[in-house]
Amino acid sequence: MAYASLSRQALASLMITTMLVSCTAEGLVPQAGIDGETRVSAIGPMSQPIASQQSYLAPAAPVSQAGAADYSQPYPGMNAPMQPAPVQSGALPMIDSDEALAQPASGGNFLRVPDEGVNMDAQFGFADASAGSEVVGLAQEQDLMIAEGATSQPVVDGIGTDSPMALGSSTAAAPAQDDQMIMIPPKRQGEGVQPAGVGNPTMVWGDQTPVVAPTRLPPEEPQQVAMLAPSNPMTERAPIQPRAVMPQSEVSCRAELRRLGVEFRDIQRIADGPSCGIDYPVLLSGFSGNIDLKPATKLNCQTTLALAKWVKFELAPSSRYRYLSGVKTIESMGGYSCRRMNNSRQKRNPMSEHARGNAIDLGKFVLKNGKRIDVRKKSIFAFRERGLLNTVRDDSCKYFHTVLGPGSNKEHWNHFHFDLRSRKSGSRFCD
Repeated sequence: MAYASLSRQALASLMITTMLVSCTAEGLVPQAGIDGETRVSAIGPMSQPIASQQSYLAPAAPVSQAGAADYSQPYPGMNAPMQPAPVQSGALPMIDSDEALAQPASGGNFLRVPDEGVNMDAQFGFADASAGSEVVGLAQEQDLMIAEGATSQPVVDGIGTDSPMALGSSTAAAPAQDDQMIMIPPKRQGEGVQPAGVGNPTMVWGDQTPVVAPTRLPPEEPQQVAMLAPSNPMTERAPIQPRAVMPQSEVSCRAELRRLGVEFRDIQRIADGPSCGIDYPVLLSGFSGNIDLKPATKLNCQTTLALAKWVKFELAPSSRYRYLSGVKTIESMGGYSCRRMNNSRQKRNPMSEHARGNAIDLGKFVLKNGKRIDVRKKSIFAFRERGLLNTVRDDSCKYFHTVLGPGSNKEHWNHFHFDLRSRKSGSRFCD
């Protein structure tokens, strides 16, 4: 049609449309109304009504009793001609109305229940329906068995009373005993007691069980309890010391030590009399930069902080400047010591600052390159050692109130003495 003229194309399209309409519009009828409102196209009714199929006809005998039945034969009535069911015209009544119930049901009224009931056993083939035997319900059968004593279940009489009794216990099976079950005997009342007589020498209960006189339990042995003997209140005991709370100054001092990288730990309070002791002592063992203090020395926190600043900002930089090596170990010659000044035994001499952990003595410095520097007085030709010792000795006056060393007196010829002695004038003594 690609090369046909326009007139031929229009004619071919019209013919195809006419053929399609003639094939599909054969069974259509005009629109019809439904429920008086909506109008739709409907299909016209067929000229002949469809004959209703015959209901399934069950065999006369049940399957259980049809032992000799030939299952290869068709069911009865299968070859009978099917009759069309009558079509009732008009509106049908409601299914549960009196009018519907009064009408006879088609096909033999299968939904009607006989007045004498329905024998289900006969329907399933367990009993003969023609024998005329009376139908016995399950409840009636159980009542008969209980009355005759032929039941295997326990039957209890007198439920709700004080003395229930089991009936038919001779034929009933004994229930299994549970180890955890506690059997409580029935309550006995006084009116059930029968007095003793000629034929009854002892008193018995209503169920003919003898009355047993109550017995007393044997007395319990006294329980022995072990008790700790209390301490003698007359003896002298040490007074209970309240737990001391560390002052804020001590807490701040320890926080500063941790910030500088000092190695220390708190130890117990030292009390060696009215003039010696440290309330909150620390055990100093090292400084920042892996510098050790040997042996570890007991000091108060304020002296420890001043020494840590001197080592970090004066001793370590001076040793690196003069020897190109840091400090490895500082040898201590003493910290806390309960003694008088200059180790004097005279009572007129005051107590040393060592007695309160407020002073420290240093004897030698060991560098990381192995060089050992003694603080004793050096010769004229020991330029670097003398320069290092003079520098750190002079710079220590920035941190301590008293600085003594070789040349100050005969007691300090071999070590440096640093302390934080408080003077009324606030002056420092550096020699």
